[in-house]
Amino acid sequence: MIMGVIFGTFALFLILNVPIGIAIGLSVLAYILIIGDTQLTFLAANMFSSCDSFPLMAIPFFILAGGLMESGGLSKRLVDFANACVGHLKGGLAMVTVMTCLFFGAISGSGPATVAAIGAIMVPFMVESGYSKRFSVALVAASGCLGVIIPPSIPMVMYGVATGASIGTMFMGGFIPGILCAVALMIVAKRIVAKEGFGGNEQAFSWMRVWKEFKNAIWALMVPVIILGGIYGGIFTPTEAAVVSVFYGLIAGLFIYKELNFRKIFLKLADSAMTTAAILIIVGTGTTLGRILAMAGVPGMVTDLMLGLTDNVYVLLLMLNVFLLIVGCVMDTTAAILILSPILYPIVEIFGVNIIHFGVMMIINLAIGFITPPVGINLFTAVRISDVGFSEVVKRIIPLLLALICALLVITYIPMTVTLLPKIFGKIPW
Repeated sequence: MIMGVIFGTFALFLILNVPIGIAIGLSVLAYILIIGDTQLTFLAANMFSSCDSFPLMAIPFFILAGGLMESGGLSKRLVDFANACVGHLKGGLAMVTVMTCLFFGAISGSGPATVAAIGAIMVPFMVESGYSKRFSVALVAASGCLGVIIPPSIPMVMYGVATGASIGTMFMGGFIPGILCAVALMIVAKRIVAKEGFGGNEQAFSWMRVWKEFKNAIWALMVPVIILGGIYGGIFTPTEAAVVSVFYGLIAGLFIYKELNFRKIFLKLADSAMTTAAILIIVGTGTTLGRILAMAGVPGMVTDLMLGLTDNVYVLLLMLNVFLLIVGCVMDTTAAILILSPILYPIVEIFGVNIIHFGVMMIINLAIGFITPPVGINLFTAVRISDVGFSEVVKRIIPLLLALICALLVITYIPMTVTLLPKIFGKIPW
């Protein structure tokens, strides 16, 4: 009865195209009115208490920092540096796109922001160099997934809030998986380029040019070093690191690259406020829904169901991967993390799966959802910055999607890809 009321009304509101945060809140409201064992004040009180969190303050600052650095010229310097390193190779511009998205993801922590910032630069550049526009747009959309896998990552902050996992350790655990996903995309992109005969940028490699572009990009490359180095060095918390990144972006954009002005700052403040407001609505309603499900004993029922299907941890992880890939296709990442991580982690914990390992695995699954319809926010963002049809991009993204799934399976079944760095730095016992 409870499951039917909550998820039935939730599905109905999604079909009616109600925004995800409002749809969750209305499904909670329907439960309160129909079941009648909870006061209406429960929704308001829990929405407030769930947003009254110090770690959550990192989200608006990381969003604002990414926007300021995009407008301040940091993304362009990253593109130029990556192009100087590998752009001369056959398929080099494809590798530049992936590398730049990896670097910019370490600044913005957002998939769509990475697609918008890098796609606006790289898609026209790749087309001018003889690449297919459909392939270029698909590659930018797929590479944008790295924005939430490589730290700092907004979904990692959400996972830490939902499960109590250390956000700093989550950031540390995301390094190697992010690089593995990037390498998988580079390999597949290079094979596509070789098969279809796309060219490089026809510029000879020069160490002098690499050094020149490195000097130009040094302030952008220093962002993840300062943020993550400060966190791991115990200088500041992830939330304080987000504030530092905003000031860094302002200084770099205003005084170093001098491409940031007060009009751009105002626009980015407005954009980040709108994005943060939408996220916090999902946080409030999603957390409230999670607490109602916990009160109804749903986590225990799901645990019994999953354990009744298999007692093999490898089969269980495969089942969870398939389930999360499907969820990523139809559900917002923030809502999925807040609702599902407190339900699913206790299941794998029985088998000794580390909370950081499961968190990174879950985030990669949901990141792949950025390029799978019908939600596919990276796809829509990439299509919006180009004039390529949505269905055409979907066709070209399939090999890149398979590359990310292969990387996901490696990360799922080789936990050391996630836990190695936290173990080396003493965050997780050996």
